[in-house]
Amino acid sequence: MAVITIDYHDLIALIGKDIPQEEIIERLPMIGSDIDSIEGDTMNIEFFPNRPDLYSVEGVARALRGFFGLEKGMVDYPMSSSGMVLEVDPSVEEVRPFIVAAYIQNVQMDDSLIKSLMEIQEKLHLTMGRKRKKLAIGVHDFKDLKPPFTYKAVDPKSMKFMPLGHFKELDLDEILEKHEKGMEYAWVLEGKDKYPIIQDSEGKVLSFPPIINGTYTTVTENTENIFLDMTGTDLETLKTALNILATMLAERGGQIKTVEVRYKDSPLTLPDLAPREREITPEYVDKILGIGLGSEDIVEYLRMMRFGASIVEGDPNGTVKVQVPAYRNDVIHPVDLVEDIAIAHGFENFKGRLPTNLTFAKEREIEAYSNILRDLMIGYGYQETMGLTISSQKKQFTLLQREIPNNLTVILNPINEELTCARQSIYPSLLEVLSVNKHRDLPQSIFEAGNVVIDHKNLRFMGAMTIHPKASYTNIKSLVQSLMRDLDVEFEIEGHDEPAYIDGRAAKIMVKGEMVGHFGELHPQVIMNFDLGCPIAGFELFADKFIN
Repeated sequence: MAVITIDYHDLIALIGKDIPQEEIIERLPMIGSDIDSIEGDTMNIEFFPNRPDLYSVEGVARALRGFFGLEKGMVDYPMSSSGMVLEVDPSVEEVRPFIVAAYIQNVQMDDSLIKSLMEIQEKLHLTMGRKRKKLAIGVHDFKDLKPPFTYKAVDPKSMKFMPLGHFKELDLDEILEKHEKGMEYAWVLEGKDKYPIIQDSEGKVLSFPPIINGTYTTVTENTENIFLDMTGTDLETLKTALNILATMLAERGGQIKTVEVRYKDSPLTLPDLAPREREITPEYVDKILGIGLGSEDIVEYLRMMRFGASIVEGDPNGTVKVQVPAYRNDVIHPVDLVEDIAIAHGFENFKGRLPTNLTFAKEREIEAYSNILRDLMIGYGYQETMGLTISSQKKQFTLLQREIPNNLTVILNPINEELTCARQSIYPSLLEVLSVNKHRDLPQSIFEAGNVVIDHKNLRFMGAMTIHPKASYTNIKSLVQSLMRDLDVEFEIEGHDEPAYIDGRAAKIMVKGEMVGHFGELHPQVIMNFDLGCPIAGFELFADKFIN
């Protein structure tokens, strides 16, 4: 979640109509936000990470103009060519392969816009940019620059320039070692022999992405024309972020000019604000919302949410053609359009109703069995915890000394590096709990019965761990024997070759020749990987196998 600071008077000026602050505060949560705090005219608003186009007061004003019915439909931002060229040298392919650019002319720069630009850069770097690894933004005063521009990779010692916030020239290695931003983001370029830079035709360094801009291009209140660059590892993410910033500046009166970005295979003319086209039918909308909206209602609501929308002429199903603005990267599926239709209709206008069918529900077998496991573990003196089903490859495998399997469920667009895949083991969740409680007295004994995802299927596992100076294979074996006895399950144990455990101090739990779990003493390296310093023993059961 990103918290955006908005000045009420600045917002009203951008909306173009005097709306009471109380009404704005009341209506803002209805478009997918939360009020973090209000301090006089300053409003701190929290927006969901799926709407980066709302990470600025300009984007919020654009959305509210539609939501309040002041200006409907997709905004048409006029564009023309700047005639500028940015050459992409092949040397960046192994370093930071992609760059996009735009030129914004006649910007009405003031303190409010400078603050807004700084804030949206910070939020986009943190969210879409994954702390600048996937996306880094450069905003430059164009006044002293001479196109064409070149994006290339150079030897760190071969290039010197004066970075923003410094008063002497440094080479690229020195920037990473001495500059505040260099030290903070040096990890992004770790392991690279060459570093990326952007230069104009006279050799002036605009930027050393993703670290710092040069002082030549510092944006001030006297800036009139802005050159935008964005570098990173995913071209589509860069294009979306460029569209967000370019249209944001256009909301302040700036004129968008395209730049030709020349890759060796094919040139791109950017920004590209061409909308994506989707279609949706009243039948599909009613299936989800159940409020009987017709095509005309759907068109009206979509236009309120700043989409282009029109009824397909002659279509018997009343199909609506939708134009999705280029800055809306959250619209992936027709259901995303339905969500915006519901927002425009107003969640407060949905009325509850009683079920029309009499149904009988019962507890799922796996839930009933999980409750039995929970009761037994609590009886043994273990405390229940609850972890996230989403984890990361590092926690799930690297820190446990395990290889990453082929059946891992990976998240395509993770919000950060800590949430990149669905977990396949309960152990990392338990180890994280022990890690944050290492200042507490020992022994600590915890467990969790929760879902893991293997081969894209939800499975129920139960894991348990105990940490204290005498935690051992014998301790955890006794616990497993007690648990299996109380479950009335006949089992055998076999040796288990598992890198998360100490060699020779681990076992498989076998039922009718099938492995249903494992237990043992955790390897010292695993314990240290989670910043712990005491012996740990644990077990993990595959609960689904006990009811099948």
